[in-house]
Amino acid sequence: MSGFPLLFTAAGPVPTLPATLNAALIALVAAEVPGYTAELPGSLIEDMSSTATGALVTIDQARVDAVNNVAPGTANPYILAQEGAMFGIPQGLPSNASALVTFTGTAGFVIPPGFLVSDGTNQYAIQDGGAIATGGTSSALYAVCTNSNTFAIPVNTVTQIVTSVPSPYNTMTATNLVAGVPAQAAETIESYQSRLLQAFAVTTSGTQAYLKTLLRAVPGVSSRLVSVLQNTGTTFEVIVGGGDPYQVAQAIYAGVSNVGMLAGSATTARNVTVSIYDTPNTYSIVFVSPPSQVTTLAIVWNTTLVDFTAGLTFNQLAIPAAYSYLNSIPVGQPINELVLDQIIQAAVAPVMSAANLTTLTFAFTINGSSVVPSTGTSIIPGDPESYFSASLSAITCVQG
Repeated sequence: MSGFPLLFTAAGPVPTLPATLNAALIALVAAEVPGYTAELPGSLIEDMSSTATGALVTIDQARVDAVNNVAPGTANPYILAQEGAMFGIPQGLPSNASALVTFTGTAGFVIPPGFLVSDGTNQYAIQDGGAIATGGTSSALYAVCTNSNTFAIPVNTVTQIVTSVPSPYNTMTATNLVAGVPAQAAETIESYQSRLLQAFAVTTSGTQAYLKTLLRAVPGVSSRLVSVLQNTGTTFEVIVGGGDPYQVAQAIYAGVSNVGMLAGSATTARNVTVSIYDTPNTYSIVFVSPPSQVTTLAIVWNTTLVDFTAGLTFNQLAIPAAYSYLNSIPVGQPINELVLDQIIQAAVAPVMSAANLTTLTFAFTINGSSVVPSTGTSIIPGDPESYFSASLSAITCVQG
């Protein structure tokens, strides 16, 4: 609609008023035909311009609808269903029956999203996928019924494996150790719109942020012990502390675009290599298990207050604050004395104002060796593949 006003507000596209479209139409025609007028009532020209304005109103509304249909929050039900189908998110999943299914079998076997199991009558599709862990059992995987019927799902009834499993992994079994959730009422359009908006906001598969999200979701993995380091060239190193090795390997396999880009540590003793099987291929996944850097800390403080009598309370507040800080530093990151200083000042504020502190110094050891901040900084770096670990008894605090 070249030459016609296209109106947008903070809320999105809005229809143009018919009078505005009519004026724009007459102006465009008059620019080509000098002296043109459509203001004579009852004339053929006026009738034609009014009819054309009606067409423009329809076209303009189509523009508004087309732009609105791009976003799940405003799309009509048909377009919404198409958008969901493109991303594998059909309407109705939250309202269909569901069960938590646990698999037993050979460690390292990958159960992909879409894997089908059955109770003999109804089929259920695994939603997020997983892997059989070291002990031969997977975590409970969320499975949703493929139909919207309403029925009870007793314990140990979802036991049939529908998706073909090749030999020698076909001895795998499945069951729901807890009762499933029966179907609810049909999902509303508003609920479906909300789910699509949330799904579109998820970090793109194959990115480092997506990989970290999957790793942190593995049971037992410590969030602060997850890191992805880029090496020289195209390879990168995945550092993960905690979690079952097979489940960690499955998360890495699901989160990277090419397992051939994975590289281990130059210190080979830190590497964990796990073979997982995703029909019909076996993949070797390598990641780094981060070592602990055993840390001690001696805090010395003093004050301008001559008659200060809450020294014991000061120590009791400062030590847990320092302990929490040291044991929360992400893997590969340094100790920052400036941050520690602020944390302790905030912790002791109930008994000591920062204005009354004259001394607050720190003395560290890492793995038994004394360390000091790098020249010109307040930062104490550690091993880029390791993390700091301190016990409460390894932290002392005295006035001096």
